[in-house]
Amino acid sequence: MRIIGTGSALPETVLTAEEIDARLGRAAGWTLAASGVARRHVMTRGTQVDLAVQAARAALADAGLDAGALDLVVSACGIGYQTLPSTAPLIQRGLGLADGAVATFDLNSTCLSFLSALEVVDGLLHSGRYARALIVSAEVASRALPWATQPEVAALFGDGAAAAVLGRGGGKLRAARFRSYPSGYGACEIGAGGTRFDFAQERAAFEAHALFAMDGRALFRLTAQHFGGFVEEVLAEAGVDRAEIDLVVPHQASPGALQHMIRLCGFDAARVVDIAGQVGNQIAASIPFALDHARRAGQLPAGARVMMLGTSAGVSFGGVVMDV
Repeated sequence: MRIIGTGSALPETVLTAEEIDARLGRAAGWTLAASGVARRHVMTRGTQVDLAVQAARAALADAGLDAGALDLVVSACGIGYQTLPSTAPLIQRGLGLADGAVATFDLNSTCLSFLSALEVVDGLLHSGRYARALIVSAEVASRALPWATQPEVAALFGDGAAAAVLGRGGGKLRAARFRSYPSGYGACEIGAGGTRFDFAQERAAFEAHALFAMDGRALFRLTAQHFGGFVEEVLAEAGVDRAEIDLVVPHQASPGALQHMIRLCGFDAARVVDIAGQVGNQIAASIPFALDHARRAGQLPAGARVMMLGTSAGVSFGGVVMDV
């Protein structure tokens, strides 16, 4: 499997840390000190699907293809456009693909959705069932952030989308490893929206769990205990060591989390993509957005070896090593 093209998209509206200070009535510099994120983009016009289609078109343009060259569209979002149906058919429609033109499905492993989709699509391409696939991750985190109760958490996030066009041959997926730690299931969640609460009978509980909530200390403990060893397992599966990784593209959880990961895992900071302070945590779009940023900056020439990794709600860890 090889990456033929990548693309990304951001909403027009920029929300700075200074503007958040003013909105919250906080002292100047509070938001930046609490989150490390200087600016993030927020969706004030259009929809998540519009953003997804914009990123998809950018990826197709980078690949030198039109949408008609695709035979599979995967929506890999942490939060979809609505609970049911899935989001991928709307991306198909937005790309101008007729009814029945492609197969579509959604895949959700929250912040690791893009990496999970890479593993699945790699298998589908190798099976011969599909020739070219599009993976799109688009997030509008700004719709469900806890500004009233956890402003330091809300300030971490930004909206955005990214996409990749994948085909057979060329590059190689050397490793794809995922592990879950459900002891931390409640540490990062939006409790409402599924079947957990009966909206008709438990409306108050439904509404109380409608916004994102995070226990940062619990997540930190789990990560500190297990993530370093997990990264070693990914490297071992790939049959490489750190010196043979040209670039690390991590989930942009937060500027602080990235620095902790670099120290914990022993990476060379110069080989780690770090843009969290400028775009925030874009949930599932975070890794592919950083990947596209790196490709456009010339950090991933043909033949380079990239390691993509991160954590997600669940709590889950994921890591991929790929020759591009």
